[in-house]
Amino acid sequence: MRVALFTETYLPHINGVVTHVKILKEGLEKLGHQVLVVTADYNTRKHYIKDGVLHCPAKQMRRFYNFGAAAPISERRLKFIRDFNPDIIHIHNEFGIGISGVMAAKILKKPLVYTLHTMYDEYIYYVAPPLFVGPMTRFSHRYIRILAKSASTLTGPSQKCAEYFKQAGVDKTVNVIPNSVELDAFKPENISEERKAAFRAKYHIADDQMIACFVGRLGREKSVDVILDNWAACITPEDKIHLIVIGDGPCKEELEEQAERLGISDMVTFTGMVPHEELPPYLASCDVYITASLSDTNSISMLEGMATGLPVLQRLDPLNADQVRDGINGFVFNGAEEMAEKLRMVKQKTPEELAILKRSVIASVKRSGAEDLANYMLSVYHGLSDKEGSASVTDKIRFMRPAELMKRIKRMQVIARTRRKP
Repeated sequence: MRVALFTETYLPHINGVVTHVKILKEGLEKLGHQVLVVTADYNTRKHYIKDGVLHCPAKQMRRFYNFGAAAPISERRLKFIRDFNPDIIHIHNEFGIGISGVMAAKILKKPLVYTLHTMYDEYIYYVAPPLFVGPMTRFSHRYIRILAKSASTLTGPSQKCAEYFKQAGVDKTVNVIPNSVELDAFKPENISEERKAAFRAKYHIADDQMIACFVGRLGREKSVDVILDNWAACITPEDKIHLIVIGDGPCKEELEEQAERLGISDMVTFTGMVPHEELPPYLASCDVYITASLSDTNSISMLEGMATGLPVLQRLDPLNADQVRDGINGFVFNGAEEMAEKLRMVKQKTPEELAILKRSVIASVKRSGAEDLANYMLSVYHGLSDKEGSASVTDKIRFMRPAELMKRIKRMQVIARTRRKP
């Protein structure tokens, strides 16, 4: 089977979608299938294929973590895709490259699979002032409905995606296919004690300190501020529990200032961005993975922590209730006191009890490798008719071109600034 995976971002960028697509590509290829990744690349002015990746010229979007935005229409891109002759077109993002995938599916009469990775309501604030959050949310829901209607089938990494489609007005079955993780890279036995000791030494964390970590983009939607507030309310230096926040993003400086203001700077370390290949010893050196995010959909960073044996402390999130099972792969907390109680409980476990818990956590993700993801997805692909094409949406998506979308956003921002003036 030939599969074309469309994603706005790909290596060397690292985020959850990139990791998902990379693992899916590797899994499909291990099973003997051919894969072409189609992605935006602001470092090129022409389309070219290298190592199974079709690089498409794009504009760098500094406001969005320097990712690239490509025009949705390109005859040259379509020629490359036509020559590859995919059996399935699978889009993983919703902008220029995603729309390009929708149009290619229509023109080439191929089945279209659409995977939703992002709860966009949580990200509206990046592009719209408060006055326009409501209209932009309705606009994004309309956008999602158009793409979902175009697709032969829908998938998402958690039940939260199915709920989001429902809220956006989409009445279609969603195949929930959990994210995967590079299991071998994060196996505890593959990470030396020397590398773990070097981690503690680098950040001056004493051996008697238990370490709780969060890994991810430091945006408002990740709710790291909630963890800091809870920490200040209920964790003391006498608890000998240290919080390490791994990652970068627009809120990093704000969060550092919050920790300083709350008087917990001595108990919190911000590492900044860590290259993905250097992440395993960071996670393996910690004791607990903690998250208060209500926007994540089966977080890959969380799964990577679990692959090293870290039990997860997850803020109560009914739509992700099946991700963390108390005492099996972690614990759920609701509020500062519960968070502190669960942290202390883990710290007080004996080495034997911790070893049992770690084995249980690792076992909970053992079916999360590349070939597992590929097999899950193949079951979806094989369920589609080779002759089925996506619905025609060409006349509906003209207003979704990135340049026009950004013009609309800028106009709304100008109006908002004008209205705020006395």
